Amino acid sequence: MRIYTPICDLFGIQFPVIQGGMAWIAGGRLAAAVSEAGGMGTIGCGNAPAEWLKKQIDIARSVTTRNFAVNLVMTSPFLRENLELIVREKIPVIATGGGNPGPYMAGLKEAGIKVMPVVASVALAKRLERLGADAFVVEGVESGGHVGEMSTMCIVPMVVDEVRVPVVAAGGIADGRGLVAALALGAQGAQMGTRFICATETDVHPNYQEKVIKTRDRSTVVCGETTGHPVRAIQNPFTHEYLKAERSGADVETLTKLGIGRYPLAAVEGDMINGSILCGQVVGLVKQVQPAAQIVTEVMTEAVALLQRLGGLPC
Repeated sequence: MRIYTPICDLFGIQFPVIQGGMAWIAGGRLAAAVSEAGGMGTIGCGNAPAEWLKKQIDIARSVTTRNFAVNLVMTSPFLRENLELIVREKIPVIATGGGNPGPYMAGLKEAGIKVMPVVASVALAKRLERLGADAFVVEGVESGGHVGEMSTMCIVPMVVDEVRVPVVAAGGIADGRGLVAALALGAQGAQMGTRFICATETDVHPNYQEKVIKTRDRSTVVCGETTGHPVRAIQNPFTHEYLKAERSGADVETLTKLGIGRYPLAAVEGDMINGSILCGQVVGLVKQVQPAAQIVTEVMTEAVALLQRLGGLPC
């Protein structure tokens, strides 16, 4: 069971499967479990302070000696202290989102840290490549949480054609079929978030996992398009309230206040009525809560079998 791409060499991992760095969900336990299974686990830092991140790094290292990443939101009020901690702890890879990592790139590279920004456009990828990005997560509109405008099928090959560094595809990928599709588009790996929400090692509330498992194909919506920061979540009374306000012309300040704290309300407190249940369109493929290692094994087994079957097709 082996699919080996240059991304494996770059990050020192066995399989080209990257776990998305979901704030409030992906802590040290999940990151370690994914890495120990051969993929690359990621601690989702979000807006958490350095003391929280240090605890999660320690948890991960108590479970695995393999490489894992940290996902940083560039607008976090604790960004600088988290960057300093990452350098001290010699974290091998950081993924970045929600802003420009350019000003920090030189220092991180000098410390031997690989930088993998999440991008949703060719222009941003080309600009960040010039600044020294080592790889990209190219994310389509199908993903959960903050989304771009283009589908994974379209944006991934466009970025692949314009940059020289490896690309990891994200958005709408939850199994071996998705991984093979990502490889066919020119990516060298796949990032999965929604599938790993239902790993046993997550920090998410059980209500959230139960909601994901029960949700089917057409049950996610995008909120916040008029704010410039659209987010995909599972439909519930909160999204109905938010979209009603947005469609009636509510200003950005009103919409921002309406959305504050709604994600942790769902992920931490388990409120499926008033919380924002971030989730990708691929949610209908998530059927059960299972160990992260089992998820990685299933994805890789299916991908290898599919590639073998496709390799047998007549030309």
